[in-house]
Amino acid sequence: MRKSTIGIVILSIILVGMIIPIGFSGQADSVVVTYGETTYGNANYKNTVDTFFQNQANADLKNANSKVITASDVNKIASTITGKTYGSNQIFSSALVDLNDNAKLQVSVDKAKITTITGDMYLSALKSAGITSGHVYVTSPVTATGESALAGIMNSYEVATNVEIPENVKEAANNEIYTQAEVVQNSNVSSEKVSKLVDDVKETVKEDNVTDHQTIVNIINNYTVVNNINITNSDIENLATAIQQVQNAQGDKNSYESQVSDILNNTNGTDTVKGLFDGLFG
Repeated sequence: MRKSTIGIVILSIILVGMIIPIGFSGQADSVVVTYGETTYGNANYKNTVDTFFQNQANADLKNANSKVITASDVNKIASTITGKTYGSNQIFSSALVDLNDNAKLQVSVDKAKITTITGDMYLSALKSAGITSGHVYVTSPVTATGESALAGIMNSYEVATNVEIPENVKEAANNEIYTQAEVVQNSNVSSEKVSKLVDDVKETVKEDNVTDHQTIVNIINNYTVVNNINITNSDIENLATAIQQVQNAQGDKNSYESQVSDILNNTNGTDTVKGLFDGLFG
């Protein structure tokens, strides 16, 4: 995968909302928090993060299940994404997942701290990976781009459901969010405009089952004209490659979604679902 050209990125592992049977709503494990190692070890940082979660999610953190994400956890992902390694003083980003909000996937991002990746970008990339439910809140006590969080979300989803996301699907979703971050920087276009552009193109490509690179380039060009967006030819090519990769992975993505749906639809009662979470936090 192409390495991001954006400066030092504070990586994080963010817990993902799962597709949970309605009967599970209201249980103790329905609110889950992950803290970056640096944040958890600093009382002021942790208080800042907790305050955001309490205000935004109206959650009782005293009864929430929680996990500390270490530099070692992050580096396992970073080695295959950016090639960088991070120390225990660089793991800030944190997330809360509210499983009571399980009708559809939602992501609420602290825009004051997460500077590049928007909630819509996360939504788009997560849906590309077959993740469709749960409410995720993302924040950090210090500024971070947020672009590398997706890998942790998908990893947590795999552990929780015990179903692996196909490698080509994960790579496509990661490449999508990294490419969007690069376009924001390289072409000086707002995150919101880039996100809408990608969503529009992906929808057209999916509806018409387009897999040809040049055709996707032409579709992107058409949307940039319609929406008055100016991005470089290089960024258009990179976006086309990323969207082509997502489209080529549709078959495996649909198969993955089907497996997860079968598992969760066959879950009876809350004990089995709780067992999935116990595996995540063991």
